[in-house]
Amino acid sequence: MKREEKAKIIEEIRERAEKSAIAIITDFKGLTVEEMTQLRVMLREQNVGYKVVKNTLARIAFEQTQHKVLAPKFKENCAVVFGFDDPVVAAKVIMDYAKKNKKFEARIASLEGKLLEGESLKALSELPSKEQLLAKLLGTMQAVPGNFVSLFANLLRNFLYALNAIKDKKEQEG
Repeated sequence: MKREEKAKIIEEIRERAEKSAIAIITDFKGLTVEEMTQLRVMLREQNVGYKVVKNTLARIAFEQTQHKVLAPKFKENCAVVFGFDDPVVAAKVIMDYAKKNKKFEARIASLEGKLLEGESLKALSELPSKEQLLAKLLGTMQAVPGNFVSLFANLLRNFLYALNAIKDKKEQEG
């Protein structure tokens, strides 16, 4: 491979890594082409990138990014998953695929420059997605005014009951 081609590949990897919130190094040894294609389709549907990389080129590219903690971790056969929008979605897809296919493994990840290994990556994949969290927040925000209106209506209702009781008492007396 010529020097210009290597420089182009390094630049492409670096750009992807800069744009991504999460980068996950995976081991794909033993996967068939069909299984790799299936994984790529699943990732593409979620706006997640997947690139098989040469270790030396990836090390050079990652040294210049926020995910530089991954640079020394490129060994043997590996590919990188780039999660652009929501890091939880990328982790979810990878961990789900790893459960289905025992040959595939998520080795290590960098979430905005912080190293995630094993249980941390699994915990990230179990979090609700960004959309789910926003929906919960919106539900909570809508509940506050609704509860306030209910509380205020109950206060007025109790006040009316008290006024009716006073009226009834006065009618009985008079």
